[in-house]
Amino acid sequence: MFFIEKLQFAIPTLFGLEGVCADEIRRLELPQVRAENGRVLCAGSERDLPRLNLNIRTGERVLLLLGAFPARDFDALFEGTKALPWERFIPREGQFPVKGHCLNSALHSVPACQSIVKKAIAARLGGKYGLNTLPETGALYQVQFSIMNDEAVLMLDTSGPGLHKRGYRAQGVAAPLRETLAAGLVLLSRYRGRDPFCDPFCGSGTIPIEAALIAKNRAPGLNRSFSAQKWSWLDKSHWMSAADEAMDKEFDGNYEIWGGDVDPDAVALARHNAELAEVDDIVRFDVDDATRFHWGGLYGRVVTNPPYGERVMERKEAEELYRAFGKAWDKLPESWKLYLLSSHTELERTFGKKADKKRKLYNGMLKCDLFMYL
Repeated sequence: MFFIEKLQFAIPTLFGLEGVCADEIRRLELPQVRAENGRVLCAGSERDLPRLNLNIRTGERVLLLLGAFPARDFDALFEGTKALPWERFIPREGQFPVKGHCLNSALHSVPACQSIVKKAIAARLGGKYGLNTLPETGALYQVQFSIMNDEAVLMLDTSGPGLHKRGYRAQGVAAPLRETLAAGLVLLSRYRGRDPFCDPFCGSGTIPIEAALIAKNRAPGLNRSFSAQKWSWLDKSHWMSAADEAMDKEFDGNYEIWGGDVDPDAVALARHNAELAEVDDIVRFDVDDATRFHWGGLYGRVVTNPPYGERVMERKEAEELYRAFGKAWDKLPESWKLYLLSSHTELERTFGKKADKKRKLYNGMLKCDLFMYL
């Protein structure tokens, strides 16, 4: 068993984005950064909790690690949970609902484990505060547990709604791309705002908007709130300091960022989302047909997520679209770069060209490849 002295954080990611997220955290100069399957671990201080929430583009949420211990039966789970210093984080009135998951462990019933963890925390807090029943009328302290290979990990969710909810997309079009994945695609393309950036299948505009936020170096969490802002033990000045630091790092400049889609409603929504994200001054959206895509510049990059033929279009229609887009792409100068996300197994054949590189990613639970034409 271990107890925290410094704060320890876990940032879950979509599979395939662990390395990208780890690089983001290193740029924040946090120590002990380590990428694992589906998450990134790091250490930090109280002031780093707001910094992570405000700045991370590819992480799904920021979890505060409280402890880990073997849990091969319910007694071990109860005693291990009760031994953790919950009173250091959850005040007398704090709400502490519990959720989690189990994998490859003797304890496999999630509802039963939820109940045990809840009882153990209540026993610890009740003893510390001298109460038989805790009121749970205050701020939310969402408890999360993970039991994998008979090892239990207990955490507090500092974010609340997932970090992909930037606050600029109240609704999307069919088969929307998660903002964290869109940001990951832009970062994998190594876009830094210097060359033309295009998405000819822009939908509700998520990829171009994330590109604009990256070009401006604007923190993606500035326009939303987080659960830990209401936590009594966390100095509220840390949030102000983190926001000031983030805004001081923003850039001004002239950027060429464009999104196009054949659906006028999607384009109208993309423009609305760009206004909410406060990047409508540097990103442009037009009704346009990707099969006739062209651009006047000698160089640039395309980062896009066309229909896969699984949810939005039929498979044959998707293949015809890829084929036509491939012919349009052939007319661009060779100095252009393309990063195309698709789950379609015949993408390269129908596009007409083998990718220079491929990287496995997940769009939700859907296994995809990022096809890179460099």
